[in-house]
Order: sequence, then C-alpha cells, then structure tokens
Amino acid sequence: MLNNHYTNNQYTSKTLMNKVIEIEHLYKSFGDRDILVDANIDVYQGENLVVLGRSGTGKSVLIKIIAGLLMADKGNVKVLNQSLINISKKELNALRLKIGFSFQNSALYDSMTVQENLEFPLVRNIKNMSRKEIDKAVHDVLESVGLLQAIHQMPSELSGGQKKRIGIARTLIMNPEIMLYDEPTAGLDPITCIEINELINEVKEKYHTSSIIITHDLTCAKEVGDRVAVLFDGSFKFQGTFEEVFKDKDPRIKSFYDYNFIEN
Repeated sequence: MLNNHYTNNQYTSKTLMNKVIEIEHLYKSFGDRDILVDANIDVYQGENLVVLGRSGTGKSVLIKIIAGLLMADKGNVKVLNQSLINISKKELNALRLKIGFSFQNSALYDSMTVQENLEFPLVRNIKNMSRKEIDKAVHDVLESVGLLQAIHQMPSELSGGQKKRIGIARTLIMNPEIMLYDEPTAGLDPITCIEINELINEVKEKYHTSSIIITHDLTCAKEVGDRVAVLFDGSFKFQGTFEEVFKDKDPRIKSFYDYNFIEN
C-alpha cells in the first residue's frame, strides 16, 4: 500500500497544479525479472521529485521509459500531456527536445572540446542558427554552470564534477521543460556533491524546469527534493517530503536510512 504524506500545504496544493509526467500501473520486465511492478507516480510543474531506491530497484529504468529510451510492457506514461503508448517516431523525437537527460557518466564525446559538445545538440536539432547565436548559447549555458573557463578543454582534462556540470549544460542548452538526472552525485567527493546539489536547485529556479532526480544518496535527496518517492520491489511505497517519509516507522525505510548514514 502506498504511503502518501501530503500533510503540509505545500504538497496538498500540488494537486491543483499541472502534471507534467503521469505514470499509471507501469510494468517493465527483462526476461523473467520484474523491474517495475504497478508503479504509479505524478510529477508536477516546477517541482523536483527525488526517486530513491537501492541499486537494481528500477530507478534508471523508470526515467529511460519517460525519455522514450525504453518501452513499457504495460501501463500508461504521459509526458507533457502526450501519451508514450503508440507514439510515432516523429512525435517522440519532438517530445525529446523538451526533455533534458543528464546521464550518470555525463555521456560527453571524448573527441570533442567542451564547446563542440555543447554545440552538437544545437546544430543537430535547430536549423539556421547563426555562428553568433550558437556562440552566445554556449557562453550563456557555461556561465550558468560556472565553467566558462573550460570552453576549449577536452573531457579528459575535466574532473568528475566538471564533467557532470558540462553534461547538465549540454541538456540545458536546448531549454528543456523537464530534467531527468540519473545519479547526479554518484562517484563524487562530498564537496563536489554539495556543488552539484546546489546546481540542480539553481537550474530549477533559472530555467523553470520540472525534474526527476534518481539517487540513492539521501543527502542529495534532502537538499534538492521538493518531494521524495521511494521505490521498493518495483513500485512506489512511500512519498512525501523528506522529513515525512523518513519519520515512517516501516522497517524498510529505517534500513534504507541506516544504509546511507550508518553503514557507509
């Protein structure tokens, strides 16, 4: 049974806001292994939703389905009021331009400079941009992530945190309405994690995005999440504010909290 904690006004009011993502009775399996089992969740305009869960619980599969990189076995997924069921390739490609996907490994092209990496989605998707317009877009987005000085560097010359920032910048350059972050703080030192968490919040404020942040990092969840939803056994069992979710007495919640803050 899903435990919903919408006790404060901030979250009860979200029922009156626009839904930008709607997931109903979602199922996804690989072979005989069930990954998502009757998963149900909504994302509201202008919020950061954190999806928590241990490794292998289906977090990354969920956002790959939202981005159209994987197809659901059953259920319905709507993104920006458009169903992904039986969507045409042309419609899906158009929808993807409104979705920024920040991959866990940043997914930069090693043979391209930072500037070339950022130019790539513009040149590929927007025709007839002038050189001046492209340069301005690259300059502006690099300023937004605090890495204008890295414009001529190669990915191999960047730190892990810098690669994360450039990966986020490459998604922002298309001005997406939705951001999907896959483990944004994974593999980073504590100070860089703080910087990435701050950047995620800055992106929401500056670009007015709605976001899903996939993580098993509770510090990240607490710092960036307007709302937290926890995946157990392929479905959402708990959701609410960070404080509301982790006040729950369910032993699965306690073990997840202990795993993050005691065992590590």
